[in-house]
Amino acid sequence: MTKKKVVILGAAGRDFHNFNMLYRDREEAEVIAFTATQIPDIEGRMYPTELAGELYPKGIPIIEETEFPELVRREVASGASVDVVFSYFDVPHRHVMRVGSQALTAGGNFVPPSPTETMISSSKPAAASPRPPGRSRIFSPPWAGKRWPFATPCPTAI
Repeated sequence: MTKKKVVILGAAGRDFHNFNMLYRDREEAEVIAFTATQIPDIEGRMYPTELAGELYPKGIPIIEETEFPELVRREVASGASVDVVFSYFDVPHRHVMRVGSQALTAGGNFVPPSPTETMISSSKPAAASPRPPGRSRIFSPPWAGKRWPFATPCPTAI
């Protein structure tokens, strides 16, 4: 059986979490790279063996996000099937579509993982509320508590 190659796009958090939930210790898939975008000077480093597991004795390389399309092209040219897994949570739709288009144009499959496959079960009750990145939990949008005229479109918080 040929292993599916995987490139995980992310920002040093959700990407590593998704790796642990979806690919660690799975022999049918080989994660060939993580990408770096939001944390300075992380590209060129390795996701360590201690965290990656026994299937990755040398660790997993972390590359600049701009390099992933060429990596996908090389792997596809050598006959591999490549999944490009989107592992951000705080970027605009435009960015999602841009990197998705880059993955597809390079010959890969663009994969946004299902939340049900990546969530961790809790034995305690949990609640979450959506909020714009960088805003406190007590963020109150400017329209909170105001009545909007019927013809006015609903504003967005982001």
